Amino acid sequence: QVQLVESGGGLVQAGGTLRLSCTASGRTSSSYAMGWFRQAPGKEREFVAAINWGGAMTYYADSVKGRFTISRDSAKNTVYLQMNSLKPEDTAVYYCATMKTIYSDTRLMRGSLAHSWGQGTQVTVSS
Repeated sequence: QVQLVESGGGLVQAGGTLRLSCTASGRTSSSYAMGWFRQAPGKEREFVAAINWGGAMTYYADSVKGRFTISRDSAKNTVYLQMNSLKPEDTAVYYCATMKTIYSDTRLMRGSLAHSWGQGTQVTVSS
């Protein structure tokens, strides 16, 4: 069992930056691919970014490509999501997850591919 704890959310103006962290404890997550998802009020949870277990392969939703960067530090059991050029439409609760599998075709990325979830961290972008 892996426990995931997200941090780093907050309120930021449009164009600003935030870095989210997701730290794993319990059974090591270093052998898992990891993903970030988000859920805005009244909307379904959607895929944001994923990284393979070695950290060499990263995948992004089209809506965040070029603005967000996912990375991991296996020594710290931590995955990061650097978010730049934030937009009001990025407002959501952001969740990290250990992934059963990830696909290069990000249209196939679903929450059902996740093993474990964190509790989420709120990101609010004001216009």
